[in-house]
Amino acid sequence: MATMVNAYAAHSATDGLIPTQIERRAVGPHDVLIDIKFSGICHSDIHTVRGEWGNQNYPLVPGHEIAGIVAEVGPEVTKHKVGDRVGVGCMVNSCMECENCLAGDQQFCEQSVGTYGARDRDGSMTQGGYATHVVVTENFALNIPEGIDLDVAAPLLCAGITTFSPLRHWGAGPGKKIAVVGLGGLGHMAVKIASAMGAEVTVLSQSLKKKDDGLKLGATDYRATSDENTFKDLQKNFDLIINTVSASIDVSAYLGLLRVNGTMVNVGAPAEPLPVNAFALIGGRRSFAGSQIGGIEETQEMLDFCAQHGIGAEIEVIGATQINEAYERVLASDVRYRFVIDTATLA
Repeated sequence: MATMVNAYAAHSATDGLIPTQIERRAVGPHDVLIDIKFSGICHSDIHTVRGEWGNQNYPLVPGHEIAGIVAEVGPEVTKHKVGDRVGVGCMVNSCMECENCLAGDQQFCEQSVGTYGARDRDGSMTQGGYATHVVVTENFALNIPEGIDLDVAAPLLCAGITTFSPLRHWGAGPGKKIAVVGLGGLGHMAVKIASAMGAEVTVLSQSLKKKDDGLKLGATDYRATSDENTFKDLQKNFDLIINTVSASIDVSAYLGLLRVNGTMVNVGAPAEPLPVNAFALIGGRRSFAGSQIGGIEETQEMLDFCAQHGIGAEIEVIGATQINEAYERVLASDVRYRFVIDTATLA
C-alpha cells in the first residue's frame, strides 16, 4: 500500500521550501523502497523549483542525488536486496525499449522520467530525494560500493556522472591535457575524476581564491580567467575543455585554448544562449559539444571507478531546516563544494 513520508517541498516558484508529507507508491513487483540517508543539493534543484527552466507542478520535492539503504523489495526484484547500499540519480524510469535505452543511453530516451517534477509512466508526478524514503524500479537504483561513504556518494549520482560521462566519452587519460572551467559542485568532481583517469588538469576560474583547493583535488595548474594573459598563455593548449558553469561566457575565447581537433563540452546549463564565432571552430577543426549525465550502466561504472580511486564529493552536511539558506549560499558560490542533506533531520 502507498505510504506517506516526510519531505521538504517548494509550494511556489517564489517561496522557500517547507516541511510537508508526500505519498510514495506501494512497492510493486520490480520496485525497491529506499530509506534515504543523504540527498545532495544540485544547482538544477534551484533552477527547477524557481521556475527558471519552465513552469512546474507544485508542491515539488526536489533532489536527484540520493543515497540510502534498501528497506523493501518487490517479489520479482533480482538486482537488489534489503540492506543494500544504493543510489538514485536524475532519472527513475524510461521506456527501456527504444534505440537509446537499448544502447545504455536511457538519459536520451524520449520517455525518460526525471526523479522529480516529471510525469511517471503510471501517470503520477515524481517527487525527489529531499524526503525520508523513495520507491523506484530496480533498474534505476545503482549499487554504491563499500569503498564510498553514503554522504560523499550522494553527489556522485549527478555531479559525478555529469562530469565522468564526457571525460570518458572524449577519451580523458594519460597524455591528454584537460581544462575544467569553474571549480564548484561539478567542477571539483571533474578535476578529481580527470586526474584519476591520468590526465593533466588545469582549472580555469574567475579568480585564484580556490587555487589551493584545486591543486589539492588533483589539478596541476590553476589560472584566473579575469587575467587577460591566461588566454594568451594557454592558446592551443588543451585536448578537452569541460565547462561546468551555468553562466554566460565567451565561448569563442575558450575555443581558442583548444588544440587542433580539440573539443569543448558544456555541462553547465545557462538559461541564455551561448553565441559562438564559427571561425573559432573552423580554424582548428574544433568542436563545441554538450553532455548530460549518463546511462544507468555508465553511472554504475562511475561509482565503481570512484570507489576504486577513493573519490567522493567534497561536502557540507546540513539539516533540513538549512535548505533555504543553502540555496542562497549556492547562488553566492559559498559552498565547498556540495551541500548534502542529512535526511534523518526530516523524521
